Amino acid sequence: MPGPKGPGLHLAQFASDVEYYLALEPRQLPSRYFYDELGSALFEAICLLPWYRITRAELRLLGLHARDIFRHLSSLSAIVELGPGNGQKLFTLIETGRVGLRPLDLHLVDVSQAALATAAGALGALDAVRIVAHQTTYEAGLADLGNDRRTARSPGAMLALVLGSNIGNFDRPGADEFLREIRSALAKGDALLIGADLVKPERELLVAYDDPLGVTAAFNRNLLARVNRELDGDFDLDAFGHRAVWNAEQSRVEMHLVSLRRQRIRVAAARTDVVMEEGETIWTESSYKYGTGEIAKLAETAGFASLDEWIDGTDGFSLTLVRAV
Repeated sequence: MPGPKGPGLHLAQFASDVEYYLALEPRQLPSRYFYDELGSALFEAICLLPWYRITRAELRLLGLHARDIFRHLSSLSAIVELGPGNGQKLFTLIETGRVGLRPLDLHLVDVSQAALATAAGALGALDAVRIVAHQTTYEAGLADLGNDRRTARSPGAMLALVLGSNIGNFDRPGADEFLREIRSALAKGDALLIGADLVKPERELLVAYDDPLGVTAAFNRNLLARVNRELDGDFDLDAFGHRAVWNAEQSRVEMHLVSLRRQRIRVAAARTDVVMEEGETIWTESSYKYGTGEIAKLAETAGFASLDEWIDGTDGFSLTLVRAV
């Protein structure tokens, strides 16, 4: 397997983001920094929880419809996955859907070296694949791949994957911009497969993000541990609680870290010194939920045409396949 492509997120960028986002009102920390080695392991544990049904629903859909997806893409030569996780979903798609051993280039884009290594290890068991890891942001990875697509002599078709309801980490304007960035990196005739969690009863949504075992709470607080370790912060993890909120008006689940007392926090590398009051929060993640057909409409405004949509009615999840036009 070729080594990681791209410089990844430099500590200076991490520090700059912490300085900027902690000064906002309400205070925030970007969710992309969840995924250090421990954060990635905790998220894998979350995916196994009975209350977090996204991963199982998506794997069911991929297993059932992988052949349908490949039938739409007869000249497929490359797949790029933005946020590959442990590689299980891409493995399922290829192992179930590919007919014969046509060679495939697999591009994995993630800021987490741990996630890339895990995914590459799983996908290495497939025959006739070449794996390229891009340790960088989605935006930078897309820009690199777009340049590669424009200079390739015989590129074949490419399929981009945005699975795990990663599209839900963007608000609607942000999702539109993200899809337009993907479109600009693809050639006409390339395709995009999007997995999205659907709106469901509030109780089901909240328990998925505030599980009884406290795994999601540990995942959330690990972000503060990472700031302490990498940026010389002094967050007291015991002084923060985990809170999940369903914002029906915005159709999103929000994750927050709640200050349990008045406290002063310093992050030396981020030149940050803030006082947080009891009950004040740091907003760490938004997970937007969609209605049936919404993803296809959003993609169409970004330069795609709808090919198919598959729904898991049991757990409320959708896979939407669109083609670049």
